[in-house]
Amino acid sequence: MNYNDTLNWMFNKLPMYQRIGAAAYKADLNNTIDILNYLNNPYKNFKTIHIAGTNGKGSVSHTIASIFQEAGYKTGLYTSPHLRDFRERIRINGEMIPENDVVSFINTHKKKLEELELSFFEMTVAMAFDYFNRENVDIAIIEVGMGGRLDSTNVINPELSVITNISLDHVKFLGDNEEKIAAEKAGIIKRNTAVVIGETQNECKNVFIEKANENNSPIYFADQIMDCKKENLYSIDYQQFDIYKNNILYLKDIKFPLLGEYQKKNLATILCSIDILRNTFNISEENIINGLYKVVKNTGLMGRWQVLSKHPLVIADTGHNIAGINEIKKQLANTRYDKLHFVLSVVNDKDIDGILQLLPEDAEYYFCKANIPRGLDVDILTEKAIAAGLKGNRYKSVADAFDAARNNAKNDDLVFVGGSNFTVAEIV
Repeated sequence: MNYNDTLNWMFNKLPMYQRIGAAAYKADLNNTIDILNYLNNPYKNFKTIHIAGTNGKGSVSHTIASIFQEAGYKTGLYTSPHLRDFRERIRINGEMIPENDVVSFINTHKKKLEELELSFFEMTVAMAFDYFNRENVDIAIIEVGMGGRLDSTNVINPELSVITNISLDHVKFLGDNEEKIAAEKAGIIKRNTAVVIGETQNECKNVFIEKANENNSPIYFADQIMDCKKENLYSIDYQQFDIYKNNILYLKDIKFPLLGEYQKKNLATILCSIDILRNTFNISEENIINGLYKVVKNTGLMGRWQVLSKHPLVIADTGHNIAGINEIKKQLANTRYDKLHFVLSVVNDKDIDGILQLLPEDAEYYFCKANIPRGLDVDILTEKAIAAGLKGNRYKSVADAFDAARNNAKNDDLVFVGGSNFTVAEIV
């Protein structure tokens, strides 16, 4: 098989949560353990950092990887989902896994993959760990796919576990309140291994503390240690912060190109994590400063309040649950523009009504459906949106909606693209 044949086999032969949703979810680690045993447990040959959380884990994973790259470590990065190219999920020092390596892994192990009936995600985790091992990475930053306790990545024994935050998402699988979801994500806390919690949330705090105590694991709440004070400047290129650790100046005039008010929370999580890791890794202040500033260049991160053009201002963001949309709404309020043109499509397993209630009413909406089975039918989305007080028109594709928004936008307007990873993926 060539690369395209291989991808088609992976996407169609095996269930893929990203495309079909619930039918692809497997609530145990047995298959992952089996395939990794077959591959001689490659993950045991390199160090790891494990990152879970409802929102922010992609930004945190990429930025920690960028800092390690700046410190001279050969750094693996495993994330999901991808936006445009499957290979975005598996990178070393920012470079995607070569097409030949994807093809070779599938061709070599195809019989075993079929025999075990692996899910798409299980197979991809195995591919990533095998690739990182063969390429002799010094460390790999591993982002959880969903939850934590039963996620395929949860076989590793990391140097540090990180849980960014908890909010309602994937409730069908993880639980219908924050405490239950926190218990699933706390499953990545390992014995005698420090854990960083990004946000102190009353509903979840004790869940994490109890799990950490059970495992004799030091626990740190990043927002109680790091205070990121944003400097009052308006830029669509970067945010600038002074960082205080335990109320003492730690880093000054830090430039961070990931925009959005919500990145302030992620920055505290990143810096608290790196501060702990500096006890065992050689990471200088200069490495931290450069790693933060160069995160997009170093890792290829896309879709986090990403500025696609400036006149008119075009921004894409992958926030797709209640907490994510709430942060987008806050950031829109802090952005300068005359009129908002909002290209919106969502997937059918989110709290659609809750999301629509949060969106600004003083915008022109361009309703559409991303080109995946999980996408919510555009007629249903339009009907629900109008009932929620939003105004706009439906379009037959994300591309058509985006073209219409750009054509209608004047020079000082804002075109925003969002609602799901898949909406953004068709534009960036």
